[in-house]
Amino acid sequence: MISAYTGTQIRVAEQPFLTAGMGAVLMQRASHGLANAVVRELQARGRRIYGASVAVLAGKGNNGGDGLFAASFLAGRGMRTTAVLTAGTGHPEALAAFERAGGRVHLLTDSNASQLAAHVASADVVIDAILGTGARGGLRGAEAGLVSVLSDLRLSSGEPGIVVACDIPSGVDADTGEAPVPVLSADLTVTFAAAKVGLLADPGADHAGRIHMVAIGIEEELPWPALRRLEPVDLARLLPQPGRRSHKYSRGVLGVVAGSADYPGAAVLACRGALAAGAGMVRYLGPPEVADLVRQSCPEVVFSTGSVADTHVQAWLVGSGMGPGDTEQLQRARDAVESGLPVVADAGALPALPAVLGPQVVLTPHAGELAALLQRLASSPDSADFDPAPDRTAVESSTLGAARRAAVLTEATVLLKGATTLAASPFQDFYSQADGTAWLATAGSGDVLAGIIGALLAQLGSDVGRFRDAGIDPDERWAAIAALGASLHGFAGAAASGGGPLTAGRIADAIPDVWHKISLLSKPAGQKRNSHTHPLP
Repeated sequence: MISAYTGTQIRVAEQPFLTAGMGAVLMQRASHGLANAVVRELQARGRRIYGASVAVLAGKGNNGGDGLFAASFLAGRGMRTTAVLTAGTGHPEALAAFERAGGRVHLLTDSNASQLAAHVASADVVIDAILGTGARGGLRGAEAGLVSVLSDLRLSSGEPGIVVACDIPSGVDADTGEAPVPVLSADLTVTFAAAKVGLLADPGADHAGRIHMVAIGIEEELPWPALRRLEPVDLARLLPQPGRRSHKYSRGVLGVVAGSADYPGAAVLACRGALAAGAGMVRYLGPPEVADLVRQSCPEVVFSTGSVADTHVQAWLVGSGMGPGDTEQLQRARDAVESGLPVVADAGALPALPAVLGPQVVLTPHAGELAALLQRLASSPDSADFDPAPDRTAVESSTLGAARRAAVLTEATVLLKGATTLAASPFQDFYSQADGTAWLATAGSGDVLAGIIGALLAQLGSDVGRFRDAGIDPDERWAAIAALGASLHGFAGAAASGGGPLTAGRIADAIPDVWHKISLLSKPAGQKRNSHTHPLP
């Protein structure tokens, strides 16, 4: 599991070492790690080391010092080094080491920003070390002008150099991922001690590239992480597996209230996602014409005509493919939430639910739906103390903040879908998953995701021991289940795509094989090799 921390958490963990006079040691460890990462990146791309050119954009603080020290080490490997001091000065000891190693220094001014940008753009490697984790508000003045021109030159270049961010791309907020333009997008971010929250939340994640962590010796002092990311081995530990004497009822029964005359396919895709994700049984409640289509596509689904209260399930999925005019379906959605059972609430159900829910309710909005939800909450009579509600653009500019706010206000678990999908619990535990492909942005993909999460809620909702054993607070398991579903959906989409377009139905088709491959990660090597063999009766 990847753990990410705010800049404040990192600085607090560093403080005892700084007080003990170990600041220089920490900087040397960080800069050595940065230099080694640059060398490995060039080697991985088949580029030369000796004679390659490196340009460092160095601010005046410790982040700039890390970059200058790293460049001095690279000069020792035979690389030609240039530094642009963006604040007119640099970290004294690091700058002295850089100049001793033969590096050339330029001072950035308002008048030479474009000229220096052109010079930097020709380098084989650009190290971005302008701002570190303590910066707020983005780049300004000549620094902003330099980065803006440099970004444009890189876009127009046939073969731009490699951009390596030192700790975090300059201008990205380490705590939130907010990234006011301009930001120099990195191919690789070398981050120290631990990943920063802003690297794992959009829009900061847009600029981070691949992330490489360098240990510097303060890791034992880090507190509980501000955000986590499930890795495949974590998925293997959490995914449910039937026991020898399991039956369809013990494996989890999911009730589905989805689809309408306008969007009947949403119900089909939600049911397909749930079936593919291991639900022992799926029960469907909805209009007869939609039920007929579901019956034709998913004969395994059981159809009910009674009320929510009369339908025996372990969890509910509500909302996919429903609109404000679907009054009967929306009432069923409200009844499902009021049942107290785990519920995944998607799309059309979001405007119809009570303002305050519970952590076992997983809301699955995209950015536009989350903006609408926050605007509805802000317009309620009890919202006098709320800040103005964001529009979609504002949500996309601060995804972590928007998800956090929605979880606090609704007291529900919020899964904000996007290139990076965030799961926020009302207890302020957060997960970030980015396991998919851009091809997942297709009609019906979210319906399949809702089905996956619904099936996992039905199977895992009462299994508190599984989460405790995985180091997850059982009270926070709803966010972990939502993150698990998002990751499974992402891996299935990537597998179904193969690098090209896909349809939502193919995501569901890919789930069993992806599930199987992930599950092998939790088995001993011998069982992995013989995973398709079974004892004879």
